[in-house]
Amino acid sequence: MSTLFESSITSLKLLGRGKVRDIYAIDADRLLIVTTDRLSAFDVILPDPIPGKGEVLTAVANFWFARLSHIIPNHLTGIDPESVVNGAAEKSQVRGRSIVVKRLKPLLVEAVARGYLIGSGWKDYQAAGAICGIKLPAGLRQAEQLPQPIFTPSTKAEMGSHDENIAFDQVEKLLGGALAAQVRDLTLKLYTEAASFAREHGIIIADTKFEFGQDGSGKLYLIDEALTPDSSRFWPADQYQVGVSPPSFDKQYLRDYLETLTWNKQAPGPHLPVEIIEKTSAKYREALSRLTGAP
Repeated sequence: MSTLFESSITSLKLLGRGKVRDIYAIDADRLLIVTTDRLSAFDVILPDPIPGKGEVLTAVANFWFARLSHIIPNHLTGIDPESVVNGAAEKSQVRGRSIVVKRLKPLLVEAVARGYLIGSGWKDYQAAGAICGIKLPAGLRQAEQLPQPIFTPSTKAEMGSHDENIAFDQVEKLLGGALAAQVRDLTLKLYTEAASFAREHGIIIADTKFEFGQDGSGKLYLIDEALTPDSSRFWPADQYQVGVSPPSFDKQYLRDYLETLTWNKQAPGPHLPVEIIEKTSAKYREALSRLTGAP
């Protein structure tokens, strides 16, 4: 697999670089999104790329976009990314790791679905017995499956800042009541269908986040990425047990390693040992293989 830390597409205008993705303008209606091999942890971009990560994320997201398109349309155009750039060097940068998408207006909310009690949700539950204002039964344990999936939205923070969990009434204030309800219902429907499919393929999706955007007429689309190891918590079903944080196919393995270091979680991030890079890369590839059957 190839490695790309940062793209350099001079034939298109660079609009911005996120933690993982570089975004370019093609024209007034379309964008090119290049998924690099950058890896962020604790909202800091680490200096070492994870080989093949961008290709895996692109393949996983495209798989879900296709599988869930009957629920909501997505931002994909179907245009070959290599057709919108110039020269062999640029084509090699976008190959296998890029998409051409509709230019839409993102909603200012991270749409999070949780099916299990883990991460920040577990911390909130321990403190208040609730997540995002949703009261949960007493006595739940870490990593326990919730009685039903819940919608726990968060703010969309600027890069370098942390997202913050918010209650549904705040989403209503941001989006309006009707759109907020539509986003909540779609988030839970997408999660429920994806989690059922993944469970049949040996993966528990503990939680995930979606992003939505609108076109000029207000029509809603699924955008950004969908159900990847970066935007979700994937657990191997055969190693799951209640009461402990299960091993995962996402970057939790890397976070656990970073927690052993004397690092203040501020930029610059630490360099990673070769074995940590290789193990992280292998976890991403295994998630793709389990879900899609790709080698």
